[in-house]
Amino acid sequence: MSLPDTCRRLTASLMLVGAFSSLAADAALAEGRPAKELFGGMALPAKAAPSPYGSYAKGCIAGAVAIPTDGPTWQAMRLSRNRRWGHPEMIALLERFSKDAVRLGWGSGILIGDISQPRGGPMLSGHASHQIGLDADIWFTPKPANPLSPQQREDMPFTSMLVPDKFLTVDKRLWTNTHARLVVQAASYPQVERIFVNPAIKKKLCDTWTGDRAVLGKIRPIYGHDAHFHIRMRCPEGASGCKPQAAVPPGDGCDKSLAWWFTKEPWAAPKKDPDAKPAPKPRAMQISDLPKACAMVLDARGPASEFEVTYRASGGIMPGNSAASAFVAPAPAQQTGFEIPAVVPVPAPRPAGW
Repeated sequence: MSLPDTCRRLTASLMLVGAFSSLAADAALAEGRPAKELFGGMALPAKAAPSPYGSYAKGCIAGAVAIPTDGPTWQAMRLSRNRRWGHPEMIALLERFSKDAVRLGWGSGILIGDISQPRGGPMLSGHASHQIGLDADIWFTPKPANPLSPQQREDMPFTSMLVPDKFLTVDKRLWTNTHARLVVQAASYPQVERIFVNPAIKKKLCDTWTGDRAVLGKIRPIYGHDAHFHIRMRCPEGASGCKPQAAVPPGDGCDKSLAWWFTKEPWAAPKKDPDAKPAPKPRAMQISDLPKACAMVLDARGPASEFEVTYRASGGIMPGNSAASAFVAPAPAQQTGFEIPAVVPVPAPRPAGW
């Protein structure tokens, strides 16, 4: 090997070591600040190959893309939150689902609530999950025929599907067969792992659904979720850093596990021991509590603007010919013990036909 080649390789190695030293220093400075402040303060994603890291409630995402605020069959809500970012497969699923919703008679499309922050991670408010770009909330309100203004999207109230003051009874004046078809349609996609709804809505489906019941098991009862339902995708194929949930139990879920929600136990206040010492204040999640890759995702450079990383509603076209082709990853450092995300960006071309 010639001396110039040797010098170039040595320089490159020193630059890589310096980059990791800088990341370690930045992570040390960030330690002590809640992770939700760090991730909640990011305006744009880490420009990298799409990669979720960690679990739905403890993780982050590199290479997230934004769903456009307006589409032919959807509108994004609560724009000030900047939570319409997700894994490209999630964004593609939402666009497909929005078209299917219209075919089912769901107005002119869907209203999309929170997906994830630009780099995922814990949120400043509202959710424990939605951290790896594979969760999305859909309102139980169809998209109006006339587009909502940005201010209307901030102010428009949620509509609960439950009888007021009866949080385990579906309001028959509001709930329709189209609502049921919408939820079952969302559960029918093979890449969807779970749909979360209020226990009363799950019971309503168990009692009234006359179609194929094979997907009812994916529809899971949980607190809240009476004005929206929650779509959760499984970890994408090849996403080695993504931590999956346990498999959904077999059956339609219309069993004792559902009946439990209609007992006093889930809603009872925890009994307090008068002699017990006060519990310490819960410690806010730190960057060190998340997968190691999340420190790099947090520190990575982002795109020049959101325009570069907005998913286009036209056959799933993404910037570049493929999700990975537009990026160059640094050589992996074996001593770290985890997969290094692609954090060295190369500007991506605009989607064809933008």
